[in-house]
Amino acid sequence: RMKKLVIKIGSSIIAPAGKLDNCLVRELIADILATQALGYKVILVSSGAIACGADALGITKKPTDAHSLMALASLGQIILMDAYRAAFGAHQRNCAQILLTWDDFDNRKRFLNARATIDKLLAMEIIPIINENDAVSSEEIKFGDNDRLGALVTDLVHAGHSIILSDVAGLLDEAGAIIPVITKIDAKIYKLVKVKSGAFTSGGMQTKLQAAEIVTAAGATLVIASGHEKEPLRRIMGGEHLGTRFVPAATVSRARKRWIAFSKKIKGKIYIDAGAKKAILENGRSLLAVGISTIEGDFKPNDSVCVLDATGAIIGCGLANYSSDDLREGKGKKFEKEIIHRDNFVKNE
Repeated sequence: RMKKLVIKIGSSIIAPAGKLDNCLVRELIADILATQALGYKVILVSSGAIACGADALGITKKPTDAHSLMALASLGQIILMDAYRAAFGAHQRNCAQILLTWDDFDNRKRFLNARATIDKLLAMEIIPIINENDAVSSEEIKFGDNDRLGALVTDLVHAGHSIILSDVAGLLDEAGAIIPVITKIDAKIYKLVKVKSGAFTSGGMQTKLQAAEIVTAAGATLVIASGHEKEPLRRIMGGEHLGTRFVPAATVSRARKRWIAFSKKIKGKIYIDAGAKKAILENGRSLLAVGISTIEGDFKPNDSVCVLDATGAIIGCGLANYSSDDLREGKGKKFEKEIIHRDNFVKNE
């Protein structure tokens, strides 16, 4: 685990001003190979497809309609991968493309297949290059940004380390100085975030903090550092301190529960009464139908739902054994199984 490293590079670095920087791509690959020489197995999560597609067509302003973005991603992904293939080929090395949507994480079988494929590529000393499959990603199955995708991939492959290369040098405190180490991500940390976006970027520091929450909860370290530094990957993994480092959580839940908490998309809400809340949180019980007060959304068996108390506070999330229609139709009746089994429930920490 501690020898797996997931690197996420954003469009603001790889395609500044909306144009692919081939020189930077070559420098990045040289840095990746130098980091590999330290004994790490590297997975790259790369943005830049839409920017590459737009540049090929002379488009300087990011379109707002979904199908134009999908078309640009289809064109740009080939250009992006061709640049990576050439850069790795110069070192007689191979890379592979993997395009994912949230559906691939939500579906347990595809989730495990993705992990097996990545592990096999690593065993063959091939660098997996992962991006969101923007050509088919509707709003329902989009990650929203590659910071989240990189974090989910870190958990997927059980990596011990994750690095986000960005156009910022790390998380800054109120005085504008880089915070070197963060042991807990709380409201005070989020207050330091300033909203920022670019012409062809979708993330920002807030999405990076959300990614850090996923990575650290999975027991891995995450570093946010500047992609403009010389050999940032080799230096960070060689022990030099760059950017902001987020420390892994003290306790890490089982892999399946992390999958429920982070990779399953929430499809509905179940509000419960005080008795059910106490049974779940204090006694570790499963959720029974008798404790349900209200149901929101449309979900099917094995979909993930958010569980809330009477005040609307989130208690946790879990896999429902019944559909929303079954629960509404059976209100007041006894169900054969629990609504959410305790093994399929994750508390909100």
